[in-house]
Amino acid sequence: MPDFKFPGVYLEEIDPGMHPIEGVSTTIAAFVGFAESGTTTATLISSFNEYNETFGGFATNGYLPYAVQGFFQNGGQRCYVLRLSTQTSPLTRAKLPSLPRASVKEVGVPADPKLTHAMPIEAAKALVQLDTVSDISIVCCPDEQSVSGMTAALIAQCERLRYRFAVLAAPVGDDLSNAPPSEARSAHAAYYAPWVMVANPAGGAAIAVHPGGHITGAIVANDLRHGVHKAPGNLPITGIVGLERIVTDRQQEALSPRGVNVLRNFPGRGNFIWGTRTTSSDPEWKYVNIRRFFMYLENSIEQGTQWVAFEPNGEPLWASVRQTIGNFLLNVWKVGALLGTSPGEAYFVRCDRTTMTQDDIDNGRLICLVGVAAVRPAEFVIFRIGQRTADASC
Repeated sequence: MPDFKFPGVYLEEIDPGMHPIEGVSTTIAAFVGFAESGTTTATLISSFNEYNETFGGFATNGYLPYAVQGFFQNGGQRCYVLRLSTQTSPLTRAKLPSLPRASVKEVGVPADPKLTHAMPIEAAKALVQLDTVSDISIVCCPDEQSVSGMTAALIAQCERLRYRFAVLAAPVGDDLSNAPPSEARSAHAAYYAPWVMVANPAGGAAIAVHPGGHITGAIVANDLRHGVHKAPGNLPITGIVGLERIVTDRQQEALSPRGVNVLRNFPGRGNFIWGTRTTSSDPEWKYVNIRRFFMYLENSIEQGTQWVAFEPNGEPLWASVRQTIGNFLLNVWKVGALLGTSPGEAYFVRCDRTTMTQDDIDNGRLICLVGVAAVRPAEFVIFRIGQRTADASC
């Protein structure tokens, strides 16, 4: 209360008690891998030209530059790049067996990862720099098969930090009979195949590269255009000349239930991401967009309610928390991210004595229960078509 000392007009600023929640970003990625040169400190870049200036352009020792280029070609806007300091085996020229592409007979592929030595680098230590970069939401290592333990380390970081998602891919030429491997299974990861073909910057035949950068760019573009709740499937892949191999309907029929998201070529249409599943066996987290959407909601609410700490833990605070979170979810529902014809059908927010015991209150715990009805993707679209005679009743 101001201490008025003499008569006059006084201006007071009154806290309206509203603390709007701003949705966190879901579009900043991080790429880890081998570059030609440059710093080994995680660096934020906003174009492939900036990558070239910082890390030396296309490398002969890894797929990082191709991933970053593919990210920007497919709609990515900003990403962190973490260059690994250890060199890996150079690209070699080899023939891919059973490559059903008349226009590409000889392609550049990496040496068989089973024949290359494990890199003398501990993946978890290499990733530690990314721990403190809070705005990263997607991580990818296009050289994951060249770094021992990298796949597991990426997933471990995503699960530990809670609000990150890993984009993984099968090794080039893999028959996918055991895909995805056990170390790639997580609600915080998606697994893609096959690799993509890109123009060789040195000229000559196209080369096969890890698809993670292209996929991540398409996911980011989908977030920007529609929102993180929209499944990142049926998305065109740009900046490529084809796929490392053609996957048929019958082959995908066996892969999708296992959590392998397939890249498909459709004659007359182009190349598309044709799968939206995580590698988790938990049906609650089957879909990439559902897992990432809940990450978005949880992170946004967590960041947007930091003001609650040390406030008096009573009815006025609980009402303010309900209103703050409710207003945020109302806007989420209005953009079509939640089911229901009314807010009451789409979500609920409870913060009162039904969610907290007296012991919770006495020990300074404020517990808010939030439930939402998320929109799931129409993965299988079924049309039922029948015939009826002219005299049949409607």
